[in-house]
Amino acid sequence: NPDRQGRAAGKNPTMSAAAANVAVIGAGMTGAVCASLLAARGVAVTLFDSGRGPGGRMAQRREVMDDGTELRFDHGAPYFTVSNDEVVRVVGGWEARGLVAEWKAMFACFDRETGKFRDFDKEGTMKKYVGVPGMNSICKSLCQEDGVVSKFGVTIGKMDWLQDRSSWSLASLDGKDLGSFDFVVATDKNIASQKVSGLTGKPPPLAFIFRWSNGVLLYTC
Repeated sequence: NPDRQGRAAGKNPTMSAAAANVAVIGAGMTGAVCASLLAARGVAVTLFDSGRGPGGRMAQRREVMDDGTELRFDHGAPYFTVSNDEVVRVVGGWEARGLVAEWKAMFACFDRETGKFRDFDKEGTMKKYVGVPGMNSICKSLCQEDGVVSKFGVTIGKMDWLQDRSSWSLASLDGKDLGSFDFVVATDKNIASQKVSGLTGKPPPLAFIFRWSNGVLLYTC
């Protein structure tokens, strides 16, 4: 926990853009958005993901037919909606950049017994967004923004808190030194599983308290 460890080391837990060096683990939607927002505030961000590229649950597959036609399949989240006003502003910026577009498809349920569609627009009238040209395009673009260094095919194998340096030391699964960071943001499921014990040598966090500090979301366990 960067916030708690920072307090223990006497470091101000508020992220200072002038000095902060942050590692973000996981390049799915959460990690990509976090990295983008931090970089926009002048924070140096290094993003790690064990996959070949970004996306996570915004995954997409491509297949090329015999005639050369390329087919794209979004087999993760098909779309997303937004209700929070602050997130609406962020997504509005994506829409202006052409990263997302409103999905105006009609929704319905297919009744096998009658062979007909029913309950049209049962999912409500909230605006639905899709990535352009695919859902993972959002993460791809965010991971390429200025101030974000993305490293794919890298699995974090160890995280050590260096008390004397007030920083986190990260190593890959094969033991390669990945550098030291003032803060670590873990966005994947490992932070809530027993695997976190192998990374940090400490029990997994059981509860989280989220709060905003100078435009940055911090958490305390």
